[in-house]
Amino acid sequence: MSAPVRPVIDRSLWSLPDDVIYLNHGSFGPTPKSVFAAKEAWSQRLASQPMDFFLRQMEPALDAALAELGKLIGADARDMVFVDNATVAMNAVAESFPLAPGDEVLLNDHEYGAVRRIWQRVCDRQQARLSCASIPVPIASVDDVLEPLFAAVTPKTKLIVVSHVTSPTAIVFPVEQICARARELGIPVCIDGPHAIAMREVSLARIKPTFYCASLHKWLSAPLGTGFLYVDRRWQGKLTPPVLSWGKSLAGRPARWQDEWNWLGTRDPAGFLAVPAAIEFLKSIGWQTFRDYGHQLAQQARQRIEALCGTQSLVPDDEQWYGTMITVQLPPGPSLRSSPNSWDPWTQTLWEQHRIEIPVVDWHGRRHIRVSCHLYTTPAEIDTLLTALTALIQS
Repeated sequence: MSAPVRPVIDRSLWSLPDDVIYLNHGSFGPTPKSVFAAKEAWSQRLASQPMDFFLRQMEPALDAALAELGKLIGADARDMVFVDNATVAMNAVAESFPLAPGDEVLLNDHEYGAVRRIWQRVCDRQQARLSCASIPVPIASVDDVLEPLFAAVTPKTKLIVVSHVTSPTAIVFPVEQICARARELGIPVCIDGPHAIAMREVSLARIKPTFYCASLHKWLSAPLGTGFLYVDRRWQGKLTPPVLSWGKSLAGRPARWQDEWNWLGTRDPAGFLAVPAAIEFLKSIGWQTFRDYGHQLAQQARQRIEALCGTQSLVPDDEQWYGTMITVQLPPGPSLRSSPNSWDPWTQTLWEQHRIEIPVVDWHGRRHIRVSCHLYTTPAEIDTLLTALTALIQS
């Protein structure tokens, strides 16, 4: 098995400690030094003259940053706002979405735990029902996702919430087809998309979601605390921002729906304004170069871990179904109850004994390991992971 050809990338472009093997970019992406420097420069501009910054500089700068992000994801900047992360975006949608007693919100069993909690709270308060479609693995075709999902739709279904790339199973869901079928039924779709941005070529103009919630600190490597919310124009006036402030432009420009979201008192918007630097960082390397290299590493990790563990693939070995992150089932092991915290004991062991940062997660009562591969990841680090896993399995 030949090793992927690594792009000429210097690990020192990040501030990663030399002794750490970081295979969890999918949770918290380390910020490249150049992107962090851009963020610091914006913070310095704010700190040096806050009045001028907030009243005259901030809104045009946010518009420009959103325009660059819009180009990347095939969306009109007028339909987007910056928020801290996908969780804030999802909460904003949930708190604003109209639900009556007896209405249903449909999720599926690959969704992120925090998303379940968000919608469960709202459904409980509104006396609505949170329903969950079961999408069995292994998945072999698009219909294996679409059919069980839409079989769970009822006349009471008012919203479908679905991941673009699932968090526990790292599967790329066919969101364009999901949105198309939902439109035929007149059902809005809210996409949880933090893992898709940069990992995939995203076009919201083609997908046509009602809402799209995303974080940018993952594969795009923007600063931590940066995300966005996309809202279809028919819904923009119906959303309530999570924090209520003046609700108007500080610069005195004509009113826009984003005004309610841009001014939250003295929040430092430097992370949002550094998003173009993150886009430029990956663009300078090459989007396809980044995606191909990460996928090839994830592919080799998948093949080798499955061979080691004798476990079944969740999806076909195809970029249609996974990108720079892969989830692989592990053999049975120690229960979470044997750990002093909520982490799987193997997560702790891999860190303490091998300095490998990687999540081992429970999904449907089965243990899985999720491997994330970015430009700083090397084939030698995958080798180290396999050596460590072999020792754990044999112990």
